[in-house]
Amino acid sequence: MHHLYRAMSFLDEEVEDQKDATPFAPRCNKDLVEEGMFLERRDLFTGLDLVFFDTTSIYFEGEGGKFFGQKGHTKDHRPDLNQMVVGVVLDNRGKPVCCEMWPGNTTDVKSLIPVTDRIRNRFPVGQSCVVADRGMISAETLRDLEDPERNIPYILSARMRKVNEIKREVPSRSGRYREVREEKKHSKAPEPLRVKEVVHEGKRYIVCFNPRQARKDAQTRDAIITSLKEKIKTGPKSLVGNKRYRKYLKIARGSVSIDQGKIEYESRFDGKWVLITNTNLSAEEIALKYKELWQVEHAFRDMKSVLETGPVYHQRDENISGHVFCSFLALVLKKELDRRLKEHGHDFEWADIKQDLKSLQQVRIEDNGKSLAVRTECLGTCGKVFQAVGVAVPPTIRQL
Repeated sequence: MHHLYRAMSFLDEEVEDQKDATPFAPRCNKDLVEEGMFLERRDLFTGLDLVFFDTTSIYFEGEGGKFFGQKGHTKDHRPDLNQMVVGVVLDNRGKPVCCEMWPGNTTDVKSLIPVTDRIRNRFPVGQSCVVADRGMISAETLRDLEDPERNIPYILSARMRKVNEIKREVPSRSGRYREVREEKKHSKAPEPLRVKEVVHEGKRYIVCFNPRQARKDAQTRDAIITSLKEKIKTGPKSLVGNKRYRKYLKIARGSVSIDQGKIEYESRFDGKWVLITNTNLSAEEIALKYKELWQVEHAFRDMKSVLETGPVYHQRDENISGHVFCSFLALVLKKELDRRLKEHGHDFEWADIKQDLKSLQQVRIEDNGKSLAVRTECLGTCGKVFQAVGVAVPPTIRQL
C-alpha cells in the first residue's frame, strides 16, 4: 500500500516546464504519461479533428485536500460536501485523450478556453473542432474562441431559455426542417432528428428537433398541470417553493393560479435544442457530431460507477490526483478492450467480463521436487476476451 501511495504521489509531481499549465492546475507527470500514450498510438492518419469535452464533479468523504477540496456546483447532488471538478477529452473515435482536474469551485464556463489552448500545445495535430455542452458557453467564451489568434472551430449547445436573442428569435424563426433521421417504431431505433439553420446577427444557429421527445415533453407538462390543478385547491402556498410547479404559477396578492401564457411559452421548446457553430459543416453534420457528445457522458458513467472512482477518501492533493488519474488510465484500458471486442463481433456485459476473468486462476503444485502450474477452466467470456486482445491462454498444466 505504501508503494502504491508513492506511485500516486509521483503522478502529481510538477514538472519543470510549466508553459502548458492551466490557471487552475500545474503541469505534472500525469501530463507526460498522457502525451506519451497519444504519441505511442499515433499514425499517419491520427488527428484530433473533433474534440469532445465535458466535466463532472466528484465529492469527497472528508475535506478533500487543500487544493481540490472546495464547494461548488455539484453534479452528484451533494452540495453539503467538498468536491473536485474532473474534465475528460475524447477524440472523434471515442478514445480518451486526457483528463483535467481542478478545485471544486471551478465553473465550466471558465474551463473551455484553457483546455482548448492546452490541447493545441500538447497534441500537435493541426486544428481541432471543439464540441461541448451548454454549461461551457458564454459571450466571453465565444469571443475568445473566435479571436484571430486562436480561431478555434466549435460546436456548442446554446442556453435556449436563458439567452434573450436565442429564446425570442431562433427557435420560432420560419423555415423548413430537414430530416436527418426518420422516426421508426421499434424501440432500439436511433432517436428521430430534424434540423434547420438560422443565421441571426451574424451567428450561425442550428435548431434541432426530436418529434418523439416533443411528445414526451408535452405529456410530462400535461401531467404536471393536471396535478397542479388538484393541489391548488388544497394548499396553494406550499406550491411556491416547488420547482416543478413554480414556473407554471401566476402569483397575485392573495391568490395563486395557473399561468396559461407560461404553458404556451414552454411548449415552444418541446423536443428542441439549439447549437451554435462557426464551422462550415452542414446543419445535418453539426447535429450528428454534437450527438456524439454522449460518449463523454458514458465515460463519466464508467469512471463513477464501473470503475468506482468516487467518492474519494484521500486527504492529500497528490493522492487525490493520482487516484483520479489511475481511474482515467483504467478507463483507457476499458475503452480499448471494448473496441477490440467489438471488432471481433462481441458485445459482453462488463460485469460478466470481470467475473469470468476473476475466476480464472492458476495454482502452483509442488510434487516430488517438481513444480507444476495448474490453470482453472476458461469459462464464460474468458476465451473470447483473450482472443480479442491477442493473448494466448496458457495450457491447463505446465511444468515450471
